[in-house]
Amino acid sequence: MPKPFALALISLITLGLVYAVARYIRMDGFAFAWILNFLLMTGVLAFTENLKSQLKSSYYNEKGWERKGKIYERVGINFFRKLLVWIGWEKLNKKNNPVAKDTDALIYLHYQTKKSELGHIIILFIVMGFNIYVAFKFGILKSLWLLVLNVLLNLYPVFLQRFNRPRIARAINISKRVRG
Repeated sequence: MPKPFALALISLITLGLVYAVARYIRMDGFAFAWILNFLLMTGVLAFTENLKSQLKSSYYNEKGWERKGKIYERVGINFFRKLLVWIGWEKLNKKNNPVAKDTDALIYLHYQTKKSELGHIIILFIVMGFNIYVAFKFGILKSLWLLVLNVLLNLYPVFLQRFNRPRIARAINISKRVRG
């Protein structure tokens, strides 16, 4: 199937499913926020897998203001990492995507952080749109589930990718020097 057709089809199916969820589940509760996030995660994962872009934008490079992850440490990224271990995500992720100890595996992991970040950013903005809509239509308190889940399921994962990628890049450079 041609890539543009596949991407359009994935987008249309995801859009249709989001419309159905918005139509048949109350938008001001936890169930809607949970289902919306996981539905979008599935759709965006399918989209990014089919996109097959190299993701070489300078956006993915560490910025000066990130100061080697200090900003992320200040907003609690280490607590979030511990939370991922506590709920079993880290173990599940390592089981499904084991990381070999060679340069090629590190390069692939580096690319995966970009792809994951792209997916979470897309979802972050879509859910933010729903969050604003629900806040205006039902009130700010009714939109809190969307906000809380968006922060936990999308914003912090973006922070985590941006926190990890420079470390992976340093490991790649060390691995190349040792190997080369």
